[in-house]
Amino acid sequence: MSLRPRKSIAGLKNCVHGGINHSELTALGIDASSVLDFSVCTNPFMPPPGIKEKIGAISIEQYPDSRAAELKGRLSERLGISTANILVGNGTTELIRLVALTYFRNNDRVLLLEPTYGEYEVASRLAGARLIKHRAVESNNFAPDIEKVRSIIKQHHPRAVFVCNPNNPTGRYLSRDDIEKVLDIIEDGLLVLDEAYIDFIESPWNSLDLTERGNVVVLRSLTKNYGLPGLRLGYAVAREEIIKDLQIALPPWNVNAVAQKVGTAVMEKDEHLKQSLRQVREAKRYLVEGLTRLGLKVQPSDAHYFLVKAGNGAGYRRSLLKESILVRDCTSFGLPEYIRISPRTMPECERLITAIRNLLEAGEET
Repeated sequence: MSLRPRKSIAGLKNCVHGGINHSELTALGIDASSVLDFSVCTNPFMPPPGIKEKIGAISIEQYPDSRAAELKGRLSERLGISTANILVGNGTTELIRLVALTYFRNNDRVLLLEPTYGEYEVASRLAGARLIKHRAVESNNFAPDIEKVRSIIKQHHPRAVFVCNPNNPTGRYLSRDDIEKVLDIIEDGLLVLDEAYIDFIESPWNSLDLTERGNVVVLRSLTKNYGLPGLRLGYAVAREEIIKDLQIALPPWNVNAVAQKVGTAVMEKDEHLKQSLRQVREAKRYLVEGLTRLGLKVQPSDAHYFLVKAGNGAGYRRSLLKESILVRDCTSFGLPEYIRISPRTMPECERLITAIRNLLEAGEET
């Protein structure tokens, strides 16, 4: 065929994500509804009561509001900022690609702090940008070397820097001081601060005032914390000029009516969210202690999810899936020896520990 895609598309592979692969389960003869999914980093104790029932009452006979005005208004009240500084997206991944489409030019340099979320690379390459990478190392518990990052920025003057905070998959959370050290040297480049998992940090610092500098976009999710990943809902916070630029490139009706209404409703459930996050932390402690007692190395993590050095991540995933338990093989992050685990309810966590213990005793983890 003579028709070929743009050079930035040719050779580009889809990003690997966690979650259930229904085709894979069908081939293995496993019922998807029976699988305990520890591979996705969402809140297992949500959504709040009454939310699922509300979905059936939402009108779908009309187009959704392209500007998501009601939801932005609720976010504005919650965050204490103007609606002019907020843009709602069909998940943060849409917003990542929107930033790249709006601001990245062909051959622009973009800096990634790896290992990290793979969609930053996909979005950058789709826009024709060139990637520069700083890779954190195991010996430093996968915390990035901020001075090396600053040195890279000085040398290459990237158009943008993506920082996932807390980072996926490592769970490391950078301090305000570290972020400001990066921002102070980025000059006219753009800092994209992805805080999709910020609600799972026990004592987070407030980053939103950084947007006043004019070259910062903060991204946050409304589905991971409230346990609604099937709805796809996130938002960006930035200076008004940036929001206007992004709005031009945003597809119309990008956020469906159900997501808008449910997103507005769940923000009324603060007490339920706080209680659920306490349960998430308790489940994480149980898992970390249990896995450590089994002799596995658990990497330090400030978030609820964490890395476990398994020796053969793909083998662990495959063996556990036979028991209808799904963990995240981290090979796609460049960490083939690791799996990533995110807590579920306590009975489900107990089942995971038992399954891993049985694998270790049987020597079948690979």
